[in-house]
Amino acid sequence: MSVIGKAQQGASTLVLALFVVVVLVTTTVGLLIGHKLGYQQGFHSMQTETKQAMINSSEATKELDKLRLSNKIATNQAATAKQELEISLANIKELRENQQELTVENRQVTQLNEVYAEVISDKGGMPLRILGAKIKPLPENAFEYGFDIAMLSSDGQAKRLTPTLTLLNDNSLVEVPLDSETYTIEGITRIRGRFTMPSGFKPLQVKLNLQAGGQQVEQLYDWSLGANVDGMPLSLLDLPKVDESPIEP
Repeated sequence: MSVIGKAQQGASTLVLALFVVVVLVTTTVGLLIGHKLGYQQGFHSMQTETKQAMINSSEATKELDKLRLSNKIATNQAATAKQELEISLANIKELRENQQELTVENRQVTQLNEVYAEVISDKGGMPLRILGAKIKPLPENAFEYGFDIAMLSSDGQAKRLTPTLTLLNDNSLVEVPLDSETYTIEGITRIRGRFTMPSGFKPLQVKLNLQAGGQQVEQLYDWSLGANVDGMPLSLLDLPKVDESPIEP
């Protein structure tokens, strides 16, 4: 073989060796790059999943805290409701006992009053008399009147009571229309009601006339009974019912 042939053969071998080295280097670099990219993608995916897991865990913790708070509130409300129920039941029991006591006392008082009434009737009865009287101002030029009347006839029977209420001044008079023209009296009768003062009329006195069982009583009152009072509502609609309490003399 000539020198030139040997040189060409050596060059070919060198080129082939270089080609193999290049292929190996390229493959290795590709593998390294692929591994790096795969690692980076895997790491990024793992990091994302880790963050999501942390977020989910935080949300779960918050929900658990909410549930615990709701359970605590519900427990407290249940305890409060139970306590209120026990108090209500105790109050109802006390009211029932008080009502029973009042019922017994009322029966005893009624029985005693019947005995007194019978004794008084046997002794000639109790004459017609006025126990208490009041007139107080209301809104819108209205007034409320109240009279407590007592009488027991000698025969122990109820009698028909006819009251007349008249407003007087120096020049004229006005008869007040009462809620009822007649009443039944057998012991104590309470006359209650309201009226509106005629426009421009200024009374100086109030006259109450009573007739029952053949007896007659007449009483004059100064209009100072109708003096203004504090704390009066602005409208009749805001007023409570007529006061049925006994009138102090």
